Amino acid sequence: MTNDSIGGEMETRRTTCAIAGAGPAGMMLGMLLARAGVETVVLEKHGDFLRDFRGDTVHASTMRLMGELGLLDAFTKLAHQRIHHLQVTTDDGTYKLMDFRRLPGKFKYITFLPQWDFLDFLLAEAEKYPNFRILRNSEVTGVIEDGERVTGLRYRDAEGERELRADLTVAADGRRSALRETAGLKSRVFGSGMDILWFQLTKKPDDPGGMVGRLSDGQLVVRIERQAHWQVAYTVRKDGYDEVRARGLDWFRENLAELVPFLADRVHEVGSWDDVKVLDVQIDRLDRWWRPGMLCIGDSAHTMSPIMGVGINLALQDAVAAANRIAGPLREGRLTDKHLESVQRRRTLPTVGTQRLQRFLQSRFLEPWVRGEGKSTTPVVLRILKRLPVLQAGPARTMAIGMRPEHPVPALRKPSALPRPTAANGE
Repeated sequence: MTNDSIGGEMETRRTTCAIAGAGPAGMMLGMLLARAGVETVVLEKHGDFLRDFRGDTVHASTMRLMGELGLLDAFTKLAHQRIHHLQVTTDDGTYKLMDFRRLPGKFKYITFLPQWDFLDFLLAEAEKYPNFRILRNSEVTGVIEDGERVTGLRYRDAEGERELRADLTVAADGRRSALRETAGLKSRVFGSGMDILWFQLTKKPDDPGGMVGRLSDGQLVVRIERQAHWQVAYTVRKDGYDEVRARGLDWFRENLAELVPFLADRVHEVGSWDDVKVLDVQIDRLDRWWRPGMLCIGDSAHTMSPIMGVGINLALQDAVAAANRIAGPLREGRLTDKHLESVQRRRTLPTVGTQRLQRFLQSRFLEPWVRGEGKSTTPVVLRILKRLPVLQAGPARTMAIGMRPEHPVPALRKPSALPRPTAANGE
């Protein structure tokens, strides 16, 4: 990143690619571009990655990606948990919804890894290269434009307002992206009839493990095993949080204890409503993911429902598809609108297909259930999957691999940038 001054008053920084947001999409793209020798700056509004209730799923497709990049051995040394199937328990019994052991290839499981550990891993890999830099505590506020072209971004840090000029500006700053809003890119919003309340409870050594949904009397609770705790998702009808809160904490704890009895001795850990976070479930998609000089990926291009936990997978696949198409042109100074358009064209099918599936599952199964229309009735699909276990491979593949998994091109698999010198090699 280079610095120039304008009239001796305002510092203007310049780089080849500026990426807003150090989430999975932004960090993966930043790391891949760094490996390809592209000068890259990632801006993150927080000082670290330590935030609760972010997606922690590492999919089979991501494990394969780590292998293709030569990072698998180092990646698997991080503390993680492997899940081989997803179950749903109703009042009639327990049913297996997804069996990841039926997946094709080497990785027949999904992994749960704290997202901050995953992002730290990508950052450590990116920082091996002198052409990469991350700016923390830097909140991106909008784009810089020259006519129809985006020529960089504005951001705010501890010292005030700043600008960063770039050949390409990438919006990876999430569902409430400041870049896509100020750039005037419009999204198509699809309605959702449900929200999710997130909270944590202590995990004990003798707890039944895994990832399990609980359906009963018009209610849905999903418990997800983490290293030292349970992450619990309690589904409510859209804007139903106030209704739940009006019933009181005692009712909420008692209801949870009835749904998941082995957690009854620790529901008191929800000490106040401050311990419960509300996820506003929404699905949207930009009609156009790019403008001259700008590209949107991940949640900035398409917000996914938490159903099946595939949002991270799509974000990472977006990053790989983008790097495959823009790394060389960026490095060589020949990036055109056609390269940006090709990213959207490549990723439209899996995005639209996945969102349609999520909307179908929500409208046909989950939303009627949380409205109380599925009381004490085990969904037919669970009974079918139990009778024909081979069908469990389909949902497993959709979640763990996705509709169009991406593979890094050879130029990205072997880094072309020189690693930063270290004490071991003579610094």
